[in-house]
Amino acid sequence: MPTNGVPTRLTQGSRTRGGIGESTLRPDGVLKVTGEFAYSSDLWHEDMLWGQILRSPVAHAEIVSIDIGEAVATPGVYAVLTYDDLPTRVRNYGLEIQDTPVLAHGKVRHHGEPVALVAADHPETARRAAARIRVEYRDLPVVTDEASATAPDAVLVHEGRADHHIGHVAHPNIVHRQPVVRGDADAAARRADVVVRGDYVFGMQDQAFLGPESGLAVPEEDGGVHLYIATQWLHSDLRQIAPVLGLPEEKVRMTLAGVGGAFGGREDLSMQIHACLLALRTGKPVKMVYNRFESFFGHVHRHPARLHYEHGATRDGKLTHVRCRIVLDGGAYASASPAVVGNAASLSVGPYVVEDVDIEAIALYTNNPPCGAMRGFGAVQACFAYEAQMDKLAKELGLDPVEFRQRNAMEQGTVMPTGQRVDSPAPVAELLRRVKAMPMPPERQWESSEGADVRALPGGLSNTTHGEGVVRGVGYAVGIKNVGFSEGFDDYSTARVRLEVVAGEAVATVHTAMAEVGQGGVTVHAQIARTELGVARVTIDPADTRVGSAGSTSASRQTYVTGGAVKNSCELVREKVLELGRRRLGTYHPAWAHAELLLEGGKVVTDAGEVLADLVDVLGDDAVEVEAEWRHRPTEPFDLRTGQGFGHVQYSFAAHRAVVEVDTELGMVKVVELACAQDVGKALNPLSAVGQIQGGTVQGLGIAVMEEIVVDPVTAKVRNPSFTDYLIPTILDTPTIPVDVLELADDHAPYGLRGIGEAPTLSSTPAVLAAIRAATGLELTRTPVRPEHLTGTA
Repeated sequence: MPTNGVPTRLTQGSRTRGGIGESTLRPDGVLKVTGEFAYSSDLWHEDMLWGQILRSPVAHAEIVSIDIGEAVATPGVYAVLTYDDLPTRVRNYGLEIQDTPVLAHGKVRHHGEPVALVAADHPETARRAAARIRVEYRDLPVVTDEASATAPDAVLVHEGRADHHIGHVAHPNIVHRQPVVRGDADAAARRADVVVRGDYVFGMQDQAFLGPESGLAVPEEDGGVHLYIATQWLHSDLRQIAPVLGLPEEKVRMTLAGVGGAFGGREDLSMQIHACLLALRTGKPVKMVYNRFESFFGHVHRHPARLHYEHGATRDGKLTHVRCRIVLDGGAYASASPAVVGNAASLSVGPYVVEDVDIEAIALYTNNPPCGAMRGFGAVQACFAYEAQMDKLAKELGLDPVEFRQRNAMEQGTVMPTGQRVDSPAPVAELLRRVKAMPMPPERQWESSEGADVRALPGGLSNTTHGEGVVRGVGYAVGIKNVGFSEGFDDYSTARVRLEVVAGEAVATVHTAMAEVGQGGVTVHAQIARTELGVARVTIDPADTRVGSAGSTSASRQTYVTGGAVKNSCELVREKVLELGRRRLGTYHPAWAHAELLLEGGKVVTDAGEVLADLVDVLGDDAVEVEAEWRHRPTEPFDLRTGQGFGHVQYSFAAHRAVVEVDTELGMVKVVELACAQDVGKALNPLSAVGQIQGGTVQGLGIAVMEEIVVDPVTAKVRNPSFTDYLIPTILDTPTIPVDVLELADDHAPYGLRGIGEAPTLSSTPAVLAAIRAATGLELTRTPVRPEHLTGTA
């Protein structure tokens, strides 16, 4: 504070840097790329034991007997647990429906289901002991598809269902059903000049995160347990873990360990309860780390789907109606299937204006691997089908596929098939215009004066062609994805923010339970604190359950909801600081009482830039701390008969143009470019925003041409649980991904932002398929496309 009481003016150079809108570098970035970052699999504790799971080798069988004698007798083994050793009557868990047993009891329902646990002093000892457990199984008939699941005499995957969905489904093997009916689709179909129909198949995709499931459970002196875990949602885990252990939640302490990717696959529990059970039984810390084979059985996958669509249009290219039926395979346990069904149904028409719709989406119980959350969450499967339909209609009408989409594109004010009015920007036509206007990559990039560069050709370094039989194709797609939890879910987050003087400088500390899984949330939280509190130094406390829930790192919601909570708590701290300043220094200048005051550059300033005081002088020895919850505006459940309702808080949009080159003789595909245009509302960190868009684009590329968990249709056993046989895109498969970021603010969201991470995963897949169709002339109604589909040898 100037001694004469006359304010000075804040200069441009003294303003706080690293705030909202800047491409601030990630604090964990260098550590991760140099291999120094500590992931959950790196956890270590003196005198710790190693946990191991015995899994079922069959998909559906009665457990006749379990003999643990040899395992218990193995030197170095401290504990062997089965279902009968569980400490309470609560022996199931689940995100919504508690149908998943901690350990199998009476029967197993899918390949790889946990049956018994071992704790030993060495991981190899634990594995050998688990292999010595003798389990006698009696095979039961397997349920693998809709026909076997819904037949009148079908084997029930879960007998005696009592969950709240059972009252509105036609068969106990249907987890959930959501219709969406609006207008009169029958009458609209009679008005249509052109009608196209299609049946589509979407394969089972794995999240394929590189860091396997892992954690460390440490017993506490008070009889509780401290779990260090890689997860997406600490408090959801806590809610499911504590009842099984028979402990109050305050005795189950959870701290987020380093997470090596998630994409939805860590939203369900994996080894959390198992590690805690072993730690409490042995009285020693227990570490569990899945190998890659176990990881394929240890988490849920993306729902495979079968989709039937009918679209109609008038001769001038206006959609008349959409009918569709979406069947999602949820596998043996419910996981997030009800919410995935709601997304698939409500977003099944895409970002288009359609007055008359008749939609049904269901998820099945089968003996296939459990499926749940994965990036895109029900909207991905639908987008693949409805965009193929849009190309079919455009061809029938003789229209350019982009122009046809633009004629039917929704905009702000459009009413969704659910009856919800879109009340923020929906620049669908503009995104298509932008992505189409991007420069095309040069033709025949593999040619050089030294001959063909096979790396730029289909087949790559396998050297299968030097350009013979290679045909280029171009395809377009656009998608719509909801942001945040929907259908009336109380979607909130909590943030604790503290402002104090440390070593002569004002420092902010932000504490949330948000799971940093690679999305860059810790970077954004620091940027928000700098923007709202005007300080350069921000500390991000480790995420744990000492602070209130931040919800899941999923649904593109964390920057919106936990970012909103951080912003809200910072604003409350700022008000307390300004009130403190008014009490201590308000007599120095009338602006303390009358001006709009801000915190900027470590100082209290007026909105005109006049400096009133240093934050250090205002705070003195006091610390100002606020912990507060923040919620977005409420949503409501969809009507179970009509699907009508204000179900989603926000929508996000992305469009892609794919350029591919196809070796039509061998069926090899090279994706040359995947250009994307996306509206992000406000890019809080532009560099991270582009990274999210590119990452989502590559994940959509994967399911288009290579990724699929193959399940035997007779035995329901997984055929390819390894990265040897389950292929994911590498840097050599990744094309150029130019990105055009549009920023049209959503007035309902903090800073006008829009969730980013999922939308590009939707439209990249159908864009690649459209480009391959353009190159080959084939219809191609399933993902992923394999060489045999292109050569006619399937």
